[in-house]
Amino acid sequence: MPRSSIIQASAVVLSSFSALTSAQTPTSSSAGEWSTTLNGTPTSFRSIFTIPASADEGAVLIPNIQDPEAINAQDVCPGYKASGVQQDDKGLSATLSLAGEPCNAYGIDIEELSLSVEYQAKGRLAVSVVPKYLSASNESQWIVPEDLVPRPKAEDSNGDSDLVFDWGDDPSFWFTVTRQSTGDVIFTTKGTRLVYENQFVEFVNALPEDYNLYGLGERIHGLRLNNNFTATIYAADVGDPIDRNLYGSHPFYLETRYFEKSGNNTKRALKQSELHQRSFSNEDKEGAQGSPYESYSHGVFYRNTHGMDIVMKPENMTWRTLGGAIDLFFFDGPTQPEVTKQYQTSAVGLPAMQQYWTFGYHQCRWGYRNWTEMREIVETLRAFDIPMETIWLDIDYMDQYRDFTLDPVTFPPSEVADFFGWLHGNNQHFVPIVDGAIYIPNPQNASDAYDTYNRGNESGVFLKNPDGSQYIGAVWPGYTVFPDWMSTNGVSWWVKEMVEWYKEVPFSGFWIDMTEVSSFCVGSCGSGNVTLNPVHPPFKLPGEVGNVVFDYPEGFNITNATEAASASAGASSQNAAQSTAEVSSTSTTYLRTTPTAGVRDVNHPPYVIDHVQDGADLAVHAVSPNATHANGVEEYDVHNVWGHQIINATYQGLLSVFPGKRPFIIGRSTFAGSGKWAGHWGGDNASKWYYMYFSIPQALSFSLFGIPMFGVDTCGFNGNSDMELCSRWMQLSAFFPFYRNHNVLSAISQEPFRWDAVASASRTAMHIRYSLLPYMYTLFHEAHSTGSTVMRALAWEFPNEPQLAGVDNQFLLGSNILVTPVLEPQVDTVKGVFPGIVDGEVWYDWYSGERVQAEAGVNTTISAPLGHIPVFIRGGSVLPTQEPGYTTTESRKNPWGLIVSLSSNGAASGSLYVDDGESLEPSETLEVSFSASEGQLKVDVQGEFEDTNALGNVTVLGVSACAGEIKLNGETIDGSKVNYNQTSSVLKLSGLNDLTTDGAWKGSWTLSWK
Repeated sequence: MPRSSIIQASAVVLSSFSALTSAQTPTSSSAGEWSTTLNGTPTSFRSIFTIPASADEGAVLIPNIQDPEAINAQDVCPGYKASGVQQDDKGLSATLSLAGEPCNAYGIDIEELSLSVEYQAKGRLAVSVVPKYLSASNESQWIVPEDLVPRPKAEDSNGDSDLVFDWGDDPSFWFTVTRQSTGDVIFTTKGTRLVYENQFVEFVNALPEDYNLYGLGERIHGLRLNNNFTATIYAADVGDPIDRNLYGSHPFYLETRYFEKSGNNTKRALKQSELHQRSFSNEDKEGAQGSPYESYSHGVFYRNTHGMDIVMKPENMTWRTLGGAIDLFFFDGPTQPEVTKQYQTSAVGLPAMQQYWTFGYHQCRWGYRNWTEMREIVETLRAFDIPMETIWLDIDYMDQYRDFTLDPVTFPPSEVADFFGWLHGNNQHFVPIVDGAIYIPNPQNASDAYDTYNRGNESGVFLKNPDGSQYIGAVWPGYTVFPDWMSTNGVSWWVKEMVEWYKEVPFSGFWIDMTEVSSFCVGSCGSGNVTLNPVHPPFKLPGEVGNVVFDYPEGFNITNATEAASASAGASSQNAAQSTAEVSSTSTTYLRTTPTAGVRDVNHPPYVIDHVQDGADLAVHAVSPNATHANGVEEYDVHNVWGHQIINATYQGLLSVFPGKRPFIIGRSTFAGSGKWAGHWGGDNASKWYYMYFSIPQALSFSLFGIPMFGVDTCGFNGNSDMELCSRWMQLSAFFPFYRNHNVLSAISQEPFRWDAVASASRTAMHIRYSLLPYMYTLFHEAHSTGSTVMRALAWEFPNEPQLAGVDNQFLLGSNILVTPVLEPQVDTVKGVFPGIVDGEVWYDWYSGERVQAEAGVNTTISAPLGHIPVFIRGGSVLPTQEPGYTTTESRKNPWGLIVSLSSNGAASGSLYVDDGESLEPSETLEVSFSASEGQLKVDVQGEFEDTNALGNVTVLGVSACAGEIKLNGETIDGSKVNYNQTSSVLKLSGLNDLTTDGAWKGSWTLSWK
């Protein structure tokens, strides 16, 4: 959806139609003509007031990490001393007292703190530090409410933990967390000082040189975080800048450390830079001895909802938050899969199970003009035989951009029944966008009435100013208010609005946008001004008269001499971290605030995080930090969970609309735990090659965060795509869980049928995707049940290969599908590594079934002409497939298939999960396990779910010889159904339908070949 990225992309210089005072109070209701051109069709609205651009200009601040005058709290603050220590096998408690005179560096020092350490489970340790004396009036400034972010509970671990907490007092309090089994210190603050103030908390933990750290989102960055970089966490409505804070807040990281094995079982820790320079020996490459390395991973979750900087230096990381408690949770792994499972099962919740139809292809754009055009898009996709499961609408459908409305002219309610009867009759779905802000009607215009606002206002569900008046910002419809999810009736009001709107518009799910929460002006700019409503945003929309037209596509008129930015160039750009930017303090006057006893300056805290918005002002393009909730909590303390809360409210709403069915939500602003309700898309990216590349580390990061239902705006949102970029991107995104094409108003259309080459490439990749839907669905069930990941980094799946630690131009779908996409223009090959070969793994080409010839740890050149995406199957796996239909409903009625991919020793295994595809708690399921060895495939079926689809085909890869009879449950299969290629070692069995007429999974069975 369009956001401040529109301002950046359009490079518009605005002139307001009326001068406002610095307080944004109009002296008159002067107005301008709001004219827009949608796809060449001029549309005029009544003359309305335009909010001036200056309304969204805040104070000019300088981020602390760039400030030459910044105080180093480690130099001036005294730290703490421990006393009253009590310890048992379940943990430790103590009082921490200020070890000297208060420093009041960026807040007022808290003189006494309570330390609590819990051995919560065998693999989990909790360390908490809070003010010793809390009053009800200020508790929310420190303690994250349990109903917002549940705190992991201690389990009965019998004192058996691999993590050990230690502490000391020299020169001030420090603590260390050690992995007992290896003696490795995974976290230590030794030699540093704890700083704990009412608006600033700082602690420093040492790290190994050239460490491998992942997570700390949301941002557009390579998968492995740089070790000279500041990761800022603060939810922001901003159009996908590189390396800066974005929509979501996930203060969690995974760290992996590599060791060299030796004959006497000792381990030598190696630097990543050292490992990058190493290669396996020739003997290792042949898999004779296996990898000489091993790794250990652990995770750290900082349960804190405040804005923060994590300053990463070569040998340590400094955590600086704008408030809250220290509430740390350590997960010992020791592998990435175990860390992720521990984090999700105990801390943030398991990912939501998605309905089967959500894995189909989704089509959207900002600019679909009416029901007729929507139908034409759907019909054209079918005419080109490009599967389309769900059509989406951006804000175009709304009546003046107001939630829960339809434009009476372009999307009239009178046409709803016909459109949806047709769409649903084709087993296709519809998802609309819904924004976080609610329009406040003009009290002087009776025709401007808006029932959604009226009902919410009567129920007291909107955020307020500190003086108790309604907080009124501005978003798309004009001056708006914002739901207060902490109010008594906030969630129930939202649920009722969804239930009522469904009676008018039969949606299938919700797309939640603008939820950081975004506002187009600083402060309550609408207070006293609502008689001007509706008003125009303080910037021009793409396509409006006078706006700048988007440039040519990136690849336009490209030649070998003027190559566009490649993925590698995009990757290198991340090394220019914003934390190294030089800022002159002499050319600009910055607002600097100082701590004041007894008060908090929430709008301009003394410590300035490296916030992405202009001037680093927290109130720019967002609801201000001093907005107040019904329970007295200020937005300052809970800003990062507003998007998390609206996702929860929407989840409850969809449960009311569709009782017993799994809600489908794609949200923009997320927090730790949002995955148990929703998926996420990558926001306002651009039609650039490097954004296609960055979509991979984005997706892998959200795998870590427990939000596997992830995808990006395929072919790019901002700007114009072209044939080559869109072709490559449509194929790449076909292997992401959430698969949607979406672009901005006024850019050229980029539906996949717009170019023959893109249509062909899309069909090819979609055929693979839809064939693999049973495999993907099974992966999601495993994620939902255990906390496993769906998209996986190569390093996570192959932990003994340190060369993979930074690989993010390839990825795995589950354990067994390797995708190596082309991420740069004008090439017909791509380089990729085949992991695991050093330990005997084999890989097969998806298309030919032939075994890949590659060496361990070496980049292999792979043929990848336009229209071809290299996909490989891991040896030792059994993949369930299903013959693709045009929709997922049709696909689920088609015959099953199996791909048996044999390992080097002739074995393979796999699983399949089947249910009705929609129930929140299915009453009947099927669990099918596959095991192959010594020329036999055994299929074991458990469960009561009725699936009557026959087995259509079985393909076995890596069959060295096949001279005998092939039998299914002892009965010989007719030779006409058998095709064995000795050259490729591929055995294909087809036309098996008549052998399993009651259903492929009616019972257990055995297939044998000799």
